[in-house]
Amino acid sequence: MSDDPARAGGAVSGLSQLGGESALPSSPDEATLETAANPHPDALYLARFTAPEFTSLCPVTGQPDFAHLVIDYAPKERIVESKSFKLFLGSFRNHGAFHEDCTVMIAKRIVAAAAPRWLRIAGYWYPRGGIPIDVFHQTGPAPDGLWVPEPGVQPYRGRG
Repeated sequence: MSDDPARAGGAVSGLSQLGGESALPSSPDEATLETAANPHPDALYLARFTAPEFTSLCPVTGQPDFAHLVIDYAPKERIVESKSFKLFLGSFRNHGAFHEDCTVMIAKRIVAAAAPRWLRIAGYWYPRGGIPIDVFHQTGPAPDGLWVPEPGVQPYRGRG
């Protein structure tokens, strides 16, 4: 056991999933997206989550859909706790929704949980039926002075 008073019984105080066993939620609605205090709320910086193996289901056929997600956000008072975020993303594995719905739903959940200064999500969906669908959403213009790198994912080029 840690001597750190913020840790108790293997878990971090105020966080129910970090530091212990957590089951994968059966749906995004059942998933809890946790946040922690931003250690540098006075600093303008960008945090990036990259999920190159995101999966969900087509709401019509039930076939799996795959995406490479890149989520950039500028934290304010709260940061997104990464274990709960991984569990949240994993909860889409058996969730049927269109690409646009999944991508924007993820952005809205982060905004609702952490209230960042700014957020951008890029969903690069792999083709099924011959058509890749890329979905992009952001909460507004990036704050002045924030360095925002390119997502780093090449658009689908097919076999040619």
